[in-house]
Amino acid sequence: MPRHESWHEAGHGAGHDPWQAAWQHSGHGPHHEAYRRARREQRRRLRHEFRPGRLLAGLCVLTAAVLYGGDAAGAWYTPWYVAFPVVFGGLFVAGVVAWIHYGVRRRRAAMSASRENMEAPASTSGSHAIR
Repeated sequence: MPRHESWHEAGHGAGHDPWQAAWQHSGHGPHHEAYRRARREQRRRLRHEFRPGRLLAGLCVLTAAVLYGGDAAGAWYTPWYVAFPVVFGGLFVAGVVAWIHYGVRRRRAAMSASRENMEAPASTSGSHAIR
């Protein structure tokens, strides 16, 4: 029996966007160099962003889960009230750490912006060209 193209293989249905296809054929799709550079920069930015407050909050909730998981498995006994200081105390400390990290990031951004303003202007010919 001959094999027929399914609806999806023929380019219809979920995942087929004619506008996206037109964009790709115009030279601006995923194979275009500028597109690849932008995606690489986006992946690098997302991969290296560090949020210590979120890390600490996750570790505190994970600690509470491990404590009650061990209690449920019968490995040890954990009183019911232990979750409150572990989770809420950890969230408070995580908030303080996030606030400090925000201040450090903000100061670092302000310092780099002030260095940027010290450089020579983009153009001295009077045009409005972007650097």
